[in-house]
Amino acid sequence: EYAEGHYIFMATANGTVKKTPLTDFARRRSVGLRALHLDDDDVLVGTAITQGDCDVMLFSSEGKAVRFKETDVRSMGRTARGIRGIRLGEGYTMISLIIPQPDGMVLSVSENGYGKRSSLEDYRITNRGGKGVKTISITDKTGKLVSIKTVTDTDDLMIINKSGIAIRMEVASLRVMGRATQGVRLINLKGNDTIAAVAKVMKDDDPIEEVPNTETDD
Repeated sequence: EYAEGHYIFMATANGTVKKTPLTDFARRRSVGLRALHLDDDDVLVGTAITQGDCDVMLFSSEGKAVRFKETDVRSMGRTARGIRGIRLGEGYTMISLIIPQPDGMVLSVSENGYGKRSSLEDYRITNRGGKGVKTISITDKTGKLVSIKTVTDTDDLMIINKSGIAIRMEVASLRVMGRATQGVRLINLKGNDTIAAVAKVMKDDDPIEEVPNTETDD
């Protein structure tokens, strides 16, 4: 239902955010409705339905995160461009938008196969538009941050690398570590292979491979 007081919150790769009343999308058209004005070099990377008073978390490939109140972003019309949500370092992009949930944790995965879980409580409220705080320690060994998911112990995780190899694991098997750590190796990659995609999937009752937690950088 297109209820009053609900919004569509959007975030783009260039760090722009925008929220628009859900009721603005109640009128249906066969060719669709414009939801956001995008610059030529920008793409939409995350959307969420919000209630006007949520927290918002944005994550960059630089391994940084900002957390701010949804009320810091005014409501805008469908054709508006939006405002800055996170300040990005040169060569980095925004990769994920999360609306924190009480029972959730932050799962970080880097392009070279490192990952970890972190508590939402580790992320304090910061200013919208800032560079944020560290969410994972980025090194030459880890590579850039490529995926952030909000997860619970009841989820499974599917990681697929660019050569087509996939591994499925239980989220509960991943170590909970602080923001400033690089995590543990989740998948062994050969040569120049990197992570292509990470997906949260329904838990499988069949036993799956345990994740080694031996290689860390605390």
